[in-house]
Amino acid sequence: MTHYLPINCNFYDELEAYATLRQPVTIVFQDPAAAEPQTVRTRILDFYIRDKVEFMVVEKEPAIRLDWLLLVDGKIPPPVC
Repeated sequence: MTHYLPINCNFYDELEAYATLRQPVTIVFQDPAAAEPQTVRTRILDFYIRDKVEFMVVEKEPAIRLDWLLLVDGKIPPPVC
């Protein structure tokens, strides 16, 4: 697993709000193992930490590392706070 870079805490709060509302969002992320960024339209269900890496559990897709996020509903994750 590559080194984890924590995401901005305010952006994390926004992700939690999407999860609370069960609102569908469009997520664009870059898995380093994939050649191109991936886009999914899904609902955020939960979050967890494994080996000091934060993940987002989404509906009908594998969990996504938070530092792989490029866009969530058109918003670019800001720099770490």
